[in-house]
Amino acid sequence: MSKRMPVVFVSHGAPDALLKAPDTVTSWREIGQVIPQPAGILVVSAHWEARQPSVSLAVAPPTIYDFSGFSPELYHMEYHAPGAPELAERVASSLSSIGLKTDFHPNRGLDHGAWVPLRAMYPQANIPVTQLSLTRNMNASANYKLGKALATLRDEGILIIASGAITHNFGWLDWRAADDQAPLPMAHVFSEWVAARLMAKDVPALLDYRRVPYGAEAHPTEEHFLPLLVALGAAGKDTPLRYQPRFAYGGLSMDSYLWHDA
Repeated sequence: MSKRMPVVFVSHGAPDALLKAPDTVTSWREIGQVIPQPAGILVVSAHWEARQPSVSLAVAPPTIYDFSGFSPELYHMEYHAPGAPELAERVASSLSSIGLKTDFHPNRGLDHGAWVPLRAMYPQANIPVTQLSLTRNMNASANYKLGKALATLRDEGILIIASGAITHNFGWLDWRAADDQAPLPMAHVFSEWVAARLMAKDVPALLDYRRVPYGAEAHPTEEHFLPLLVALGAAGKDTPLRYQPRFAYGGLSMDSYLWHDA
């Protein structure tokens, strides 16, 4: 790999992925091991939406437990990485180049879309990290352009992690699914379509994903797919490497992608 940092997309799954998706955790660890040590990490998570782009200035981001009804063990897990207020300022500068004004949140912590995969990727929690929100009512194309604006951060040693889901329909989930249970066919079909279009670098098709079979069904709301489009924009012409753990709960594709400068 060159010195230019890769871009990563992770399907973060249910909040209990750290407890119940061991092969997903293994894939996150492998991604963290093959990436050069970042100077900082920017996470774009499906679990922070704001009226306009917002970044966190938190010096010590708290661990946010933005879920309920899961194992008590999860609520004792913490991720105390240092914050990255200077990186937040750089993010705002990058977005201003495409006419986007950025809000600053003084102390916003890390939601489970961020800290769950980060605990596996960088368990020492020693790399500065900040989060950038999604923007309500920003369409697929605009999120792709936002990712393109962030791409210059890669040359500064910044790792961009987009955290969402390839499939995210609660109606597709079987909460009692066995580990070796075959995935729901609709979820599998859409996951394979996404993989094929990513490998083909077919940006127009991915931006129009809701028109393909099971696209809209895979995402009754769009917030979990939009981080993938941010990653796609930041990746540019780089080639993706697919990590394909088993589905979680029968309907959650846990695919992750790593783009690196060929």
